[in-house]
Amino acid sequence: MFKNKLGKELSLRDYQKNIKRRVFDAWRNHACVMVQMPTGTGKTHLLASVIYDLLSAEPEQCVWIIAHRRELVEQIENTVARYGIRKENGQVRAMSIQWLSRHWNDIHNAPALIVIDEAHHALAESYKELWARYPHAKKLGMTATPCRLNRKGFTDLFDTLVTSDSIADFISEGWLSVFDYASIKPDSDDQKLIDSLSKRSWDGDFQIKEMNAVLNKRPTIERLYESVRHYADGKKGIVYAISIGHARNIASYYSKHGMNAVAIDSKTPASRRKQFVEDFKQGRIQILVNVDVFSEGFDCPDIEFVQMARPTLSLAKYLQQVGRGLRKSKGKEYCMLIDNVGLYRMFGLPIANRDWQAMFEGRLAGKGHTHCIETGYYCAAGNLTANDTIRPNDTLELVMTHDRLPNYLTCVKDCLENRPNHETLNVFKDRTSGLYGLKHGNKITALPQYVSVFDTDDGFAAVRFKNWSVGIVNETGEIKMQLGRFKKLKFLKDKLLAVTDNRGKMSYIDLRSGKSYKQRPKVQIFGKVQMLEVDGICYSRTKILYKKESNMSLQQVCQHGFCLRFYDFLTIPQCRQVDKEDDTSGYDSVCLLADDYETYYHFCGMLPDGSIIVEDHEGKYYLVKEGEGKQYIAREKPQTEEENFDVVIPRLKVEAAQRASQRKNIEKREKIQRRKERLNRIQHAEPFKSGLKWGLKQGDKVIVPPVYRNLQTPVGNYCAFEGNPRQWGVIMLDGKVVVEARYINVEIKENGTARLTIIPGKTKTVKLQ
Repeated sequence: MFKNKLGKELSLRDYQKNIKRRVFDAWRNHACVMVQMPTGTGKTHLLASVIYDLLSAEPEQCVWIIAHRRELVEQIENTVARYGIRKENGQVRAMSIQWLSRHWNDIHNAPALIVIDEAHHALAESYKELWARYPHAKKLGMTATPCRLNRKGFTDLFDTLVTSDSIADFISEGWLSVFDYASIKPDSDDQKLIDSLSKRSWDGDFQIKEMNAVLNKRPTIERLYESVRHYADGKKGIVYAISIGHARNIASYYSKHGMNAVAIDSKTPASRRKQFVEDFKQGRIQILVNVDVFSEGFDCPDIEFVQMARPTLSLAKYLQQVGRGLRKSKGKEYCMLIDNVGLYRMFGLPIANRDWQAMFEGRLAGKGHTHCIETGYYCAAGNLTANDTIRPNDTLELVMTHDRLPNYLTCVKDCLENRPNHETLNVFKDRTSGLYGLKHGNKITALPQYVSVFDTDDGFAAVRFKNWSVGIVNETGEIKMQLGRFKKLKFLKDKLLAVTDNRGKMSYIDLRSGKSYKQRPKVQIFGKVQMLEVDGICYSRTKILYKKESNMSLQQVCQHGFCLRFYDFLTIPQCRQVDKEDDTSGYDSVCLLADDYETYYHFCGMLPDGSIIVEDHEGKYYLVKEGEGKQYIAREKPQTEEENFDVVIPRLKVEAAQRASQRKNIEKREKIQRRKERLNRIQHAEPFKSGLKWGLKQGDKVIVPPVYRNLQTPVGNYCAFEGNPRQWGVIMLDGKVVVEARYINVEIKENGTARLTIIPGKTKTVKLQ
């Protein structure tokens, strides 16, 4: 605890105290330390406390704080000044790296400590010059995202990484805000536009020129506006745009449709930008549309929504953007994250588990991959979607809601804690022999026995043996793949291995099947099944290989969640059929199973509960249930009655029908219960008007979007609505229509009935659902 210049005591939170202690501990052995803390958890307050302690012990020392943008310098100075450390004192100087690069020779006092704010930018040449000029100064790098798109680590500059708790932990402990997350659907027009982006900029991200050409168009901007109107009408928020023109077009369209929005970019004069920010903080401006201006360092806790309108492959950009909305504020129930560019499908939710140490070391890139939410690093909401609040023609879907988030975080934490060996596999060198071994944390799992270790990934290592051949071993050193003599091995995403021979020529190995390819395969995802595409041919990832031309028609492919089927309309079935009256039973059908990398199968049919029957190449039949793998049930040449296909299948059909019926009843009860709970939560919904249309709100949250000509005050769980002039009907508070709008008047009673006027003088009373 320490005091500011007014004598007021200021204390750090417990997690900040813990990180500060670990920083000083790290400085005992390392001169350069990087700290990772999520956006909104008080990095600047922590560095102010570190500086305060350092200067209290050695008052004559000089401290520099370096930022990569001049806008951040003033903010840092203001925060540090709250702790009695003002720039006028001369002990602490805050400056931008650009200014410092122009004034090396104008500064004569060498710093004892150099603090790098937003240190993930520190790989620039100007920062390397800083290290070269002041090699004896302690270094402290502060960042929320120690990662780079190009997989370049930070170990050339920093000796060690101190990580804080995760975003999920901070939300669970009440330090960061809960959130709703809405993302575009995978089959939406916007997702298809983003999938079409093929050009990359110098840093490996999407090319701005191509993004602007594809997305800076009226229909796309209209969908952006509709998303805000639906999910965040009347709320205060930030929009992240692609380019200056894109930002200005968004702000103009929003303003013309009743939203107080302004655009801020690098060309906005500094004085005007400062005024806009102040007006936004004071509530005089509702929406700031910006181009990379407020990705870092911007502090406005009462932001109620963040809209992502700029595609990116950068994990750092994604987390910096969503982090603007996760600060807590008085009266702020939750933050609405509106993802109009599919970042959720590249990075998962903000609460996903990240391996910062691997990114810091350069073993993992901070890069997203289209159409892929990796379970190793990311976590999707799964069955916690909340699509019951969305109309069928909406392009967005709710993948997480703030009321479901706490339970979800608990489930994820339990899964991580119960998952064995989820620590990163590390390499160590034996100084005596010069050989390398493997370890988890401080536990050695494989003794030093390798000439070199090229790479590690998910419990496996690519190594060179003493005989100079190379291969893949698991964490205990067990050889999983021997490859002969090669120059280099490198693990790639999706369980692919890049192999470079002694002439520098590269080839690729599928670690699932063991098959080698001369060109890098492109991963094709069909539900939970993957295939590899090379030169127009799709290959299965099974040891017994199946291949198919990639230009298959939709009629030839059928996805069924845990399996993938390919029809051959010119070939009769190669196995027995469960149901010969099935429309597809007259054709041969090859089947690939999720998480089965041994072989492909012939499809025999589907049972009433969705499970399937397949046959392998040895004439054995299996029952396959989703999430349970395959179970042997019969064979082509049975040795016992229990292995006879014609005996087993009728019994399995009956059992599957019973399971299907039970599951249907359970789902029906659960659906009714969920709906009942939702109606109870929104019983105080009230009509509101937007433009010429009416909808329902509870507080600031839109329950039913404004699509009706008129609405009456709700009675119980019901509300009368006017669709067309003098055509009234009844909806429930969640928007479900229970009485079509074709009556000239509707009167809802407290007892759950409604009196409907068909024509003047002629009425009828109906019992509502």
